[in-house]
Amino acid sequence: MELILDAGLSPGQLLPTETELMTELGVSRNSVREALKALQALDIVEIRHGHGTYVGQASLGPLADGLTFRTLVRTVDQGAGAHGLAEILQVREILEEGLIRRVATAPRDPAVLDRLDGIVAKMAEAGAVDEPFADLDREFHETLYGSLGNELIPQLLGAFWNVFDRVAGVRRWSSDPAPSVTVDRHRAIVAALRAGDAAAAQQAMATHFRGIEARAERETRGVE
Repeated sequence: MELILDAGLSPGQLLPTETELMTELGVSRNSVREALKALQALDIVEIRHGHGTYVGQASLGPLADGLTFRTLVRTVDQGAGAHGLAEILQVREILEEGLIRRVATAPRDPAVLDRLDGIVAKMAEAGAVDEPFADLDREFHETLYGSLGNELIPQLLGAFWNVFDRVAGVRRWSSDPAPSVTVDRHRAIVAALRAGDAAAAQQAMATHFRGIEARAERETRGVE
């Protein structure tokens, strides 16, 4: 990793060959290969057989995979119950409550608020005919924080989202039993943002997460 940073290599750029790395680092070929495998697992390098090794994107995919495994293990562990998933949700809740406050105190963008209203309307339409709208829910949250201009936010929240989605899929959880409630909670978030009320926006987000946490606990206890 230090070699990549010191050389100023960017994602997609070619790394030195194994022989060159052996010479520069003063280690054996086996050590180089083991190091590259470890970095590949972290998405820090990408090994293209027959072409060479390139700097990877350093995505949060490995983080999501690790969290997914950890959560699945804890949901079936004796005595752990819903605790593993509750921990994930708690971290995401803390992040989003802080982020929504930043959004609420920033200059309002009517176009973004209109887009959020449109997503909520689609959620309501889907819920009315008993169609799942997880993708719309995710789009809502991604749109919500896009105005902050922080590239790490969607990646980090996306990792948490993927964990929840994958755990729910493995456990075959049912869809939200009260989609209209979920829609109303999202609508309350947009209403608070339109009013420029940071406290109300934060409270609306907290209420939304209380519903998610309650559902997760119900579903997890149902499979124990």
